[in-house]
Amino acid sequence: MTMASNIDKTSSHDEYANPSRVGVCSWSLQPGSLAHLIESTKALGIDAVQLALTPLITNPGHWADCFSRLAESGITVLSGMAETVGEDYSSLESIRRTGGLLPDETWPDTLTQLLRVADIAADGPFDLVTLHAGFIPHAPDDPGREVVLERLDKVASAFAQRGLRIALETGQETAPTLMEALADSRLDQVGVNFDPANMILYGMGDPVEGLELLAGRVVQIHVKDALPAGTPGTWGSEVPVGTGAVDWPSFFDAVFRLPRHVDLLVEREAGDRRAEDISTALDFLRATHTFNGNTN
Repeated sequence: MTMASNIDKTSSHDEYANPSRVGVCSWSLQPGSLAHLIESTKALGIDAVQLALTPLITNPGHWADCFSRLAESGITVLSGMAETVGEDYSSLESIRRTGGLLPDETWPDTLTQLLRVADIAADGPFDLVTLHAGFIPHAPDDPGREVVLERLDKVASAFAQRGLRIALETGQETAPTLMEALADSRLDQVGVNFDPANMILYGMGDPVEGLELLAGRVVQIHVKDALPAGTPGTWGSEVPVGTGAVDWPSFFDAVFRLPRHVDLLVEREAGDRRAEDISTALDFLRATHTFNGNTN
């Protein structure tokens, strides 16, 4: 059974006209090539993805004619995902030090890479690209806050010039901190890719409360689950959807109340049974997330 995912690139970035659609994050399938991604996606009975765009730059031979070949295979690209340079996820401390736009030593290369991603995404059948901004400082008077905002403004403007919008993935700061940052007039068109599991993994607050606070800026959701860390300052544990600490009934109630329809992308970044866990998550969505008929 496939997930319907009719793409209709909207003319307005303020409202998504289509009902919620369901797909899978391409990187969760760990594809070594475009052919591998197509095969893995079809094996799951899914026909929509959020596409990791960096491989199209770093390994173009394996990803040639990506958008046309996905379309020919009946797979819709709902959005793209961009990475920053030099990210080290080996610990909370390492990703705090290396993640996103804040590290000065990697910022020039990160900007170059993001501009290349924007050029590629401009040719795609979507208008949304998500990324991690890094740890936005909680204190408004922290000089690092202004550095991040200036760099986000530069990135968002470059994508907008190409007809694209960016959205920031949640988790590396609390929802109130992210909301304060997005209140800056320079970031009026920047959205939120809400990941409930990241809120738990990073220890940044309750996902339902966070979604309710950020509701006006949420344009996409990652469906992922996690358990909180047992020791402060360490990672929580990502687990299969439905087995973690996300209160899914309350979360989906909050999704239903969002001011726009948003796409739901299943993400799995841990474990050695990713295909099986993604399949379980899709079954979970079919059983629990029934409004708009989007999981038929």
